Amino acid sequence: MQQNTTQPSDPQTEAWLRLCLVSGVGPRILTELIARFEAPDAVLAATTTQLQQVDGVGRRLAQAIVDAKEKIDPATELAACHQADIQILTRSADAYPRLLQEIPDPPGILFLQGKLQAADALAIAVVGSRNATRYGLTQAQRIATGLAQAGITVVAGLARGIDAAAHRAALGAGGRTLAIMGGGLLKIYPPEHAELAGEIREHGCLLSEMPPHFVATRHSFPRRNRIISGLTLGTLVVEAAERSGALITARQAMEQNRDVFAIPGPVDSRNAKGCHALLRDGAVLVESVDDILDALGPLVEENQREDGRAIRHPAELQLNSNETSVLQAIGSEPTLIDQIVQQTKLPTQRVLSTLSVLEVRKLISRLPGGFVARH
Repeated sequence: MQQNTTQPSDPQTEAWLRLCLVSGVGPRILTELIARFEAPDAVLAATTTQLQQVDGVGRRLAQAIVDAKEKIDPATELAACHQADIQILTRSADAYPRLLQEIPDPPGILFLQGKLQAADALAIAVVGSRNATRYGLTQAQRIATGLAQAGITVVAGLARGIDAAAHRAALGAGGRTLAIMGGGLLKIYPPEHAELAGEIREHGCLLSEMPPHFVATRHSFPRRNRIISGLTLGTLVVEAAERSGALITARQAMEQNRDVFAIPGPVDSRNAKGCHALLRDGAVLVESVDDILDALGPLVEENQREDGRAIRHPAELQLNSNETSVLQAIGSEPTLIDQIVQQTKLPTQRVLSTLSVLEVRKLISRLPGGFVARH
């Protein structure tokens, strides 16, 4: 992933923005519309009759989409983005995160401050309770520090408690961290994290699918959570009660065919019940950062720090079983992704996310027409 260079006046960006600003066009309906019409300008040019043929689009929403060209002017949002140095990354842009592109309902637009880097494709989400215990904060800091030292980007939601601890630990270790927000980038929530958000802009980036001045609501956070899990290879839940937003993120990670990790807690702790439920359901038990790195693949080499501690680097990971199967399914000539799915018998989304990892490790390249090739 590279920094987006899309100009605010680009017609395609304007079309994406206008469509995404239509009230009632959420992630699922947006995905259905693009699947039917292929591009946002084609959606906006469709008739109400054509639009109502799309699942979930009724008469009122169809009329709102038709009226969008006249009633929705993206100029205000574009001006706000330009003034605040906010980049607009559309789903059709080359720089759009590939892992996020592969989830069932990717955002049509991402607003971002800071920079996305190619290395951010190798990321782990760290989430948990806003009302974290001292135990939970300590574990989040410990694991996030280890991930950052290993060169893995830490992704969280800028929330109080576990999220903030993970962001700060990654920054303190000199690593990269991404904050995915439920509100707009110009409405930092919670407000006391404004300074932390500024640090993240300098050493990672802030991301949101909401317009810059959108004020977060209780409904926008579950929607935000699918982006947290979708941007990462796996989600680590540090602390979570039985009904917790962190469990929503973990469930979405499972639906996206991503790994789920959990840290066990005291058996009598309310904040541990969600993690223990995840572990019973098959989440990977995490006692140290090595458990996460091992799940990504065994290591071939460790570098020693001055204090004698070994640092494990993702670039030096050998392939895990899924990566090996996918790589072996790619022949000497360019191979169709559909053929890889058939040969490996892995879910399509798992194959796509595995290909992204192999691409980051410079083992394969993606080619036009749904083909991939070995390096």
